[in-house]
Amino acid sequence: MNTVTEFKHVSYLWDDAKAATMAGDEVALLIYRSNLLGADLRLTNYGGGNTSCKAMARDPLTGQETEVMWVKGSGGDLGTLKASGLAALYVDRLRSLKNVYRGIDHEDEMVELFNHCIFDLASKAPSIDTPLHGFLPFKHIDHLHPDAAIAIAAAKDGKKITQELFNGTIGWVDWQRPGFDLGLKLKACFDENPGIRGIMLGSHGLFTWGDTAYESYINTLEVIERCAEYIEDAVAKNTTVFGGAVTTSLPKEERLKQAAAFAPVLRGFCSSHTNMIGHFSDDERVLSFINSKDLARLAPMGTSCPDHFLRTKISPLVLELAPAENLGDTASLKEKLKPAFEGYRKMYADYYNNCKHPNSPAMRDANPVVILYPGVGMFTFAVNKQTARVAAEFYTNAINVMRGAEAISAYTSLPRQEAFNIEYWLLEEAKLQRMPKPKALSGKIALITGSAGGIGKAIAKKMADEGACIIVNDNDAERLNTANEALQKEYSKDVFTTVLLDVTSRTDIQNAFEKAALVFGGVDIVVNCAGLSISKPLEEHTDKDWDLLYDVLVKGQFTVTQEGVNIMRKQELGGHILNIVSKNALVSGPNNAGYGSAKAAQLHLSRLNAAELGKDRIRVNVVNPDAVISDSKIWQSGWAEGRAKAYNVTVEELPAYYAKRTLLNEIINPGDIADACFAFVGGLLNKSTGNVLNVDGGVATAFVR
Repeated sequence: MNTVTEFKHVSYLWDDAKAATMAGDEVALLIYRSNLLGADLRLTNYGGGNTSCKAMARDPLTGQETEVMWVKGSGGDLGTLKASGLAALYVDRLRSLKNVYRGIDHEDEMVELFNHCIFDLASKAPSIDTPLHGFLPFKHIDHLHPDAAIAIAAAKDGKKITQELFNGTIGWVDWQRPGFDLGLKLKACFDENPGIRGIMLGSHGLFTWGDTAYESYINTLEVIERCAEYIEDAVAKNTTVFGGAVTTSLPKEERLKQAAAFAPVLRGFCSSHTNMIGHFSDDERVLSFINSKDLARLAPMGTSCPDHFLRTKISPLVLELAPAENLGDTASLKEKLKPAFEGYRKMYADYYNNCKHPNSPAMRDANPVVILYPGVGMFTFAVNKQTARVAAEFYTNAINVMRGAEAISAYTSLPRQEAFNIEYWLLEEAKLQRMPKPKALSGKIALITGSAGGIGKAIAKKMADEGACIIVNDNDAERLNTANEALQKEYSKDVFTTVLLDVTSRTDIQNAFEKAALVFGGVDIVVNCAGLSISKPLEEHTDKDWDLLYDVLVKGQFTVTQEGVNIMRKQELGGHILNIVSKNALVSGPNNAGYGSAKAAQLHLSRLNAAELGKDRIRVNVVNPDAVISDSKIWQSGWAEGRAKAYNVTVEELPAYYAKRTLLNEIINPGDIADACFAFVGGLLNKSTGNVLNVDGGVATAFVR
């Protein structure tokens, strides 16, 4: 039984009983340890850090026992790491590469040579950090990026502080880009200080180790705990964090309102090169930094740890606006913001041109990733929600690092040239080139009304499958909760969010679009799908029936479109309005005066909107379904009985009846309508607006022309 030290700043998660089931399986213990470390974001961020173990294994070529190192492969995440995410290499072959190493100017060629050291041909590609683990003699090694350690590593007096804090038991290696040479320097540091329990990498992170998985785990926790205690004590003595506050935050509700109003405008600027998805944070740590006196000094310095830097860019854009800045006329706001974005893009271009090498990749998107709005919060923008969210997490880590470093000494960031060498590293470029091609709706945000079931849910899922972020909604809380539970099994929180929405309530509609702006940054696709049906003979129709049909179908479509267009105009990225109408907009049938005429109004309203919104590059199109019965709330009401009565058939006979009256003799499903919607927004029909696409199996009387 292990004796556990009490930890205050890190989480001790080791379970002796669980670990005992893996006894003798060093790789299983490596995965277990890695997952525990990755579960505590105080130790390392998503995708950050790497771990390894060395053990004997049977060589498939010789049948002899040989030493093998398993190390987290390129692009993995410790918290979710599985055995398939490890690279396995012959230790002797890896170490023998020093015989052919030609020096630091030839670092990148060594990565290709790692492939000649692979033990398990099915394993993950080795990362650039592989030699950092390979030359150290320990069986288990952890390399992490904890804020507390990086605060010391990034402090002006970091080396001296490390020496004094750990009484010489933690070594120090100055900043150097990860690679083969850094691996040799770690080995040299250990050889010169054989009793040390770890090594601090200047501006970078921490290496710790042990001869068993548990020894490495507990050593890692103890070192980070000591760093965190030291930082906490220093911060406690510093009564004016970041020089004290010079801006007062808006109250929570007002912050969120302001952020929702500004996010689409900011997204429009950040999407000048590629459509971006946004994330907003008003975390107290963020507010303490962006409201401070030292913001102006520290923000332009950028981050220190390369893991932070790669996800947040050279520095953030700080908005020089009052927290309660009146959004007022969007055009006026954009005129205020335009110089800030132009200035940032020029700064980034100058940084690129001053630091580039003859073989550097072409300059990438010059827009900021991190935008700081004093008194309000932090916006981050990236090609997808996960990347935008992770960028916010990493910049929050960078804030923690700056806070700690300033409390114990003075914060130092990576020199501009070193930062460039990381950002435009040819190996990083190769990694980017290997990424999967974006899906058709990547970078797009879709709000589909009535999307907790039936046609709306099918449309939402289709758009999510094609790369869009979706806002799922319904006016029925129970139905929405059921849909949320089902969607959680298929999609992550970075793909969808939910909100109650009654399309007859402008307040609900505004709240839904505010949530779209806060969670994802705005909206690009609005699908008006919410609906209901009432089938009655003329003499039985009531005023209440008529008002409900027109309030939901016509006024609802109008109001949702109006609010959606307001956001699209803020973004200036164009957009799509898709209206799910009906063949009943074109076909005259019995017992259908209210529903049919409302559908006709929806159809013509779509044409009117298409004519008006073309100047904004907002395309308005219609999909006309018919008789979509599966999972439809409409068919759970009296509509089925009413239509069955009108056609003199039973309710059970309706699906077959509807199919037989079509030219194709087909039953129409929700997925068919979803496919039609994707046809309009998937990129092939971007020059098409004001159109009607019938998805009814072929009803000749519903032909538009």
